[in-house]
Amino acid sequence: MSDDVKKEVQARMAKSIEALKGELARIRTGRANTALLDHILVDYYGTKSALSKVANITVSDARNLVVSPWEKALVGPIERAILEAGLGFNPVTTGTTIRIPMPALTEERRRELGKVARSEGENAKIAVRNIRRDTNNHLKEQVKKKLLSEDEEKRLVEAVQKATDQFIAEIDKLVSAKERDILEI
Repeated sequence: MSDDVKKEVQARMAKSIEALKGELARIRTGRANTALLDHILVDYYGTKSALSKVANITVSDARNLVVSPWEKALVGPIERAILEAGLGFNPVTTGTTIRIPMPALTEERRRELGKVARSEGENAKIAVRNIRRDTNNHLKEQVKKKLLSEDEEKRLVEAVQKATDQFIAEIDKLVSAKERDILEI
């Protein structure tokens, strides 16, 4: 049973890390990144579809993204969706290709994005701590029901705390790397 608890805790905490990585990828740095457009929805014949499902998105160089729609008729809706997303991008259409130059970030905007990254990191830490709390409560219930000895509970609580510390350190590392990336000119 103890291995099952440890594996479940590790898996749940790893999901929190993956969610954090996804959120941090959406935060814009000075460089082009296809993840910036992941959440944009395009009107595809009356249905809202993810941009990545209706077009090919590539990074042409450090400051430009290129969007190549699968169908020529989608150029207008894609351009409109990018403008309406509120990301501050001004797409340039040339035939069936949409180029998106990344505007330079101001110092003030970089600091704001650093705060957003720290906030996302704090949310991930809260999620990890909630997993720890839920697991510890479950272990206490198991002891009350006489399904687990107190010594075993103590060992598992220590293992859960060790995992929590490990994942929080990883979250701190990810957030500080993103902050460095944002502040880099």
